[in-house]
Amino acid sequence: MQYTSSVVLGLILSFLGQIPLGTMSLTATQIAVQENFRDAWKYSIGVALVEMIYLRLVLSGMQWIFLHHLVFSVFNWLTILLFAALGILSLKHARLQEKGEKAFLLRNRMSRFFLGLSMSALNPAQIPFWFIWTGYFIQFGWLKTDFTNFTFFTLGSGFGTLAGLAVYMYGGNWLIIKMKTSHQMMNKITGFIFIIAALTQLYRVIRY
Repeated sequence: MQYTSSVVLGLILSFLGQIPLGTMSLTATQIAVQENFRDAWKYSIGVALVEMIYLRLVLSGMQWIFLHHLVFSVFNWLTILLFAALGILSLKHARLQEKGEKAFLLRNRMSRFFLGLSMSALNPAQIPFWFIWTGYFIQFGWLKTDFTNFTFFTLGSGFGTLAGLAVYMYGGNWLIIKMKTSHQMMNKITGFIFIIAALTQLYRVIRY
């Protein structure tokens, strides 16, 4: 029962963390709409695996993170530059895009699994999210601080991430078809989301 509650806690928290519109979720929608659900699932699994690794780093202790602070600082700046570039290029591509043409981010032969891995890896902002919430759960005794409970909590988070992205894959696909949203409009929305994400990350770096 205790291990089940750890899985459920991780699943619910990760699921709720995926619900707000962001670059990861919107990309999952784009892959589902412009390619297929199989590739969208590959992408989502890549995202979930990296998020589980980041969570495990947090659960293993913040000492490693503090000792390698420079690494995460570099990742933060890379994220800002990458998201800003993708945002600008997506908007530029949308303006020149022909009808039915894929989004800028999807105009490559990279495995969608590795696309998910790379995008999630360059998004260390999820570490503070897990650090705050796991600390809260541990403080109130909802999450036990042993290897097995941490393992089940991490597995639950992976399932929660997949469930959250599935909402965007299937729900987003349904909504786009229902509203008859063009690929060009989707690319514009994606571009703005990337730019907002870059500015948000820049704010975090400057402030903290």
